[in-house]
Amino acid sequence: MELNNATSILSTLGHDGRLSVYRLLVRRGPVGARPGEMAAALGLKPNTLSVYLAALEAAGLIHARRDGRAIHYSADMARMGALVDFLVADCCRGRPDLCLAPQDGAALKGRAMRETPFNVLFICSGNSARSIFAEALLRDLGGDRFNAYSAGTAAFSTLNPFAVELLTRNGHDIAPLRAKSIAEFQTPEAPRMDFVFTVCDAAANEDCPPWPGQPVTAHWGLPDPVKQQGTEAEKSLAFAQTYARMRQRIQAFAALPLDQLDKLSLQRHLDDIGRPITDDPA
Repeated sequence: MELNNATSILSTLGHDGRLSVYRLLVRRGPVGARPGEMAAALGLKPNTLSVYLAALEAAGLIHARRDGRAIHYSADMARMGALVDFLVADCCRGRPDLCLAPQDGAALKGRAMRETPFNVLFICSGNSARSIFAEALLRDLGGDRFNAYSAGTAAFSTLNPFAVELLTRNGHDIAPLRAKSIAEFQTPEAPRMDFVFTVCDAAANEDCPPWPGQPVTAHWGLPDPVKQQGTEAEKSLAFAQTYARMRQRIQAFAALPLDQLDKLSLQRHLDDIGRPITDDPA
């Protein structure tokens, strides 16, 4: 990277609003986010957000893609990686006792995941449906390879009755399930997570502190069936569709050969699992 390019990037990020937008997109990973979501999450006016997005795109920090009528913005992590490499190149004249050498993706190759069972946490806003589905599904489909947990950033006090009825009908044990706050998993006594998945966009947009141990993370967002309007049948259908889509993702995750994948390969698999599903599952 040339000096003028680095200067342009740093100048662009040297603004509270633009930096907040960029950090949100980094949290959203390769799937990205729509302008409406970002404006709501950050409390920005649409025209203000447009100015910030244009500046970030001009600096090469983000890129846009069209999905039907919607536009998704994503952070260009390769661009940021090049900036970091430029900033720390020849760090301390190569003194390893003073600073860490720059790492690229290849440095993660060969890092083995620890032995199972893996601790897996699913996060959404209310912890009343989507994350509860994920917890119940992984407990049943993952066997003794995983310890499944779920939590909400603003957890409700009770589980959604449609979710409870659907889980019961599909043979899941609902006795261990309850709505929980994410705070339960941020204490020193809490289990150390190996994987943390956000399953709703609102939770993915939250600016949360780093998880101890640097777990592998991904965003597996699905529409909130709790917000479905209409008849009882229409609401039940929305929950059934969300459950079926989550089941597809949990099945794909549980089938991954975790002991054979390096961290970069694993991250790609998890991102692929979380990509938007365009067709309703059969």
